[in-house]
Amino acid sequence: MVFNLEHSINQKIRLPENIGIELFVKREDKIHPFISGNKYRKLKYNLLEANKLGFKTVLTFGGAYSNHIAAVASAGQISGFKTIGIIRGNELKDSTNHNPTLSFAQQCGMQLKFVSREDYRDKTSTEFIEKLQAEFGDFYLIPEGGTNNLAIKGCEEILNADDKNFEYICCAVGTGGTISGLINCSKPSQQVLGFPALKGGFLQEDITKFATKNNWKLIADYHFGGYAKINTELVAFINQFKKDNNIPLDPIYTGKMMFGIFDLIEKGYFLKGTKILAIHTGGLQGISGMNAVLRKKNVPIIE
Repeated sequence: MVFNLEHSINQKIRLPENIGIELFVKREDKIHPFISGNKYRKLKYNLLEANKLGFKTVLTFGGAYSNHIAAVASAGQISGFKTIGIIRGNELKDSTNHNPTLSFAQQCGMQLKFVSREDYRDKTSTEFIEKLQAEFGDFYLIPEGGTNNLAIKGCEEILNADDKNFEYICCAVGTGGTISGLINCSKPSQQVLGFPALKGGFLQEDITKFATKNNWKLIADYHFGGYAKINTELVAFINQFKKDNNIPLDPIYTGKMMFGIFDLIEKGYFLKGTKILAIHTGGLQGISGMNAVLRKKNVPIIE
């Protein structure tokens, strides 16, 4: 796979000068059009391992607009792996043509299997995996969201020597893999702030399984009601941020994180003179799907 890692630069964000705080975004979204940000980082060592072990097929899990599903499908096409996606929701079976994420995955050659939401909850059970093996044969299993030890290893490469002077490292949190890697490669003097896109306190425990340091904190006030939940205020913020900085944000992860950072700055959470680095984890493919939902509601879309 060929990726433009040199494009993962730190871009300065426009803030009022009197605030006295510097905010930069690490443009991990520029690494690749479809396998960008944390998805590249999480898949890198997993696909190397799959190849090393001689697997020809990669199987994973995801929902209707999953960045992970889209990335695995594209990575499989580039790397020569057959890919299988186990998709949450039987009701999606007959609507893939109207779903940009699933349609893209199929165009990349991914075979989709739709399961009920009830069955999907058992996706990590031995019985469920054995049924999949009986149906599809041998495959290399990548968990939902891509988080495992090899994914953490990849995410530990996000920060580099140029990032050591930032007091805060911020990232959106889904399954906890990206923030775990950032924690592990951060300096002891740095504080890592995670902005969960989901409701619930389970992430604290999940991150603790992988993180090797205690210099982190979850800011759980900016999920906007839960996973894939947004409102017109968030849409307006995303559009204004892009207009001001020429950086697109996705509505599920990076948009919520950046909204949270700006709100914390306004509330005086950060001291003057602080330097903040926010990680752009990609996920921009999800914008088209979200806009389809917003159009149905006859509300403003993400531009």
